[in-house]
Amino acid sequence: MQNIQSYHDAFVKHLEAFITSKQPETLYNPINYILQLGGKRLRPILTLMTAEIFESDYKKALDAALSVEVFHNFSLVHDDIMDDAPLRRGKETVHEKWDINTGILSGDAMLIMAYQLFENYEPHVFQDLAKLFSKTAIEVCEGQQYDVDFETRDDVTIAEYLKMIEYKTAVLVGAAMKMGAIVAKASQECQNSIYDFGRNLGIAFQLQDDYLDAFGDPKTFGKQVGGDIIENKKTYLYLKALEFSNKEDQLQLEHLYGVSPSDPSEKIETIKQLFVATGSAEATKKEIENYTKKAFSVLESIKISEANKNALMSFGENLMNRNV
Repeated sequence: MQNIQSYHDAFVKHLEAFITSKQPETLYNPINYILQLGGKRLRPILTLMTAEIFESDYKKALDAALSVEVFHNFSLVHDDIMDDAPLRRGKETVHEKWDINTGILSGDAMLIMAYQLFENYEPHVFQDLAKLFSKTAIEVCEGQQYDVDFETRDDVTIAEYLKMIEYKTAVLVGAAMKMGAIVAKASQECQNSIYDFGRNLGIAFQLQDDYLDAFGDPKTFGKQVGGDIIENKKTYLYLKALEFSNKEDQLQLEHLYGVSPSDPSEKIETIKQLFVATGSAEATKKEIENYTKKAFSVLESIKISEANKNALMSFGENLMNRNV
């Protein structure tokens, strides 16, 4: 197996070859911009790693990995429009740098480009990749809609929230890994197991992202710290704080999540203090650990070498200890 940096470098080289100047520039420049903004490249790295774990040349999975990354960035462009987010990876979002119409159309084109990349595979691999991709893409849309709906509801449950982040984030992590297994022509059982590993890791990853949104370092996080609080998103932190609060703190939290001050800094700070005081922050960290362990338990059933299992565990542990 390669090390993570080798997968990253190989993917970035493949991505750079994909990014070319095309007409009309007003459509393609925003696409090239978002794809070149950097990011962790988590999903494509997992696709390449999985292909090699199932004894295939990881280079065969580069187009599948690129499809996952293009789709992921498409979803970010549209999410940023819906959230009216000013920053993505510390830079202007596409709709801020250009305009909303450009963001919508360039995002649409990215979705189509993601599908086109499967055309580079033989028919049955193409079919399996496309079926998984379609299922995943619609689930991501469902997850995004749940996320939007929750902003105006005051009765969101922990179970509903976990389902939302599973669809919005985790299924794409699972799909990224399963695509690597499909390209490697692993057994159906192995494909399904590696998907479950990725899905559980994806839930842990999103819970970690929620935690960092409130408590991350703005210099390294790349997004606006406190963005979820500003948008009144009912994250795991918020739901656990409500569960653990006394009546007075519950009312304060509910009030704060019903207002949108022009300067949100005081609101953010007060809510963060409540997250810590109620034990919600600590409970969120424990749930991150819980889903990471669920992911690792799936590995036991997968027919791969111990070295490869250890490599996946190491990747998961590093992911959960990140601060960006």
